Amino acid sequence: MKTAIYYASSTGNTEEVAEKISKTLGGIDLFDISQNGFKDIEKYDKLIFGTSTWGDGDLQDDWEELWDKFCELDFANKTLAFFGLGDGDSYADTFCNAMATIYGQACGKGTKTIGETSKEDYTFDESEAVKNGKFIGLALDEDNEYEKTDKRIQTWCESIKNDIL
Repeated sequence: MKTAIYYASSTGNTEEVAEKISKTLGGIDLFDISQNGFKDIEKYDKLIFGTSTWGDGDLQDDWEELWDKFCELDFANKTLAFFGLGDGDSYADTFCNAMATIYGQACGKGTKTIGETSKEDYTFDESEAVKNGKFIGLALDEDNEYEKTDKRIQTWCESIKNDIL
């Protein structure tokens, strides 16, 4: 079973996080959707999606541009994990909402989702990415809590390793 990360990055932060996750999980395949779209996605049984949140909870530009194509994809019988970047200070009431948008579209009948994380030790007010008291994936704040990123990535990768590899 093959695993890949599909992400988009405007400032380079999401790309850097995707690379760290790939490296931590042993070098899994990386696809920047701005360059590759969703090329070869059907070849992967296990997928990790990454995005940043812009403005008041909006998708990152490349995700927005390719959204219709993403909505046509079928993820039945796939294992899915998510990571998102947000600004818990300036956009405290929409922290990592874009991750929730992707999650909401991708998850459905026949999908297995993994990688929930505790919302403890985060500074934010509200997030659509919190379901049943936990983040639906790995939430990161490179603007205000960058010193916690590496530890959060390590802990998250350890928690999904058995299901994603």
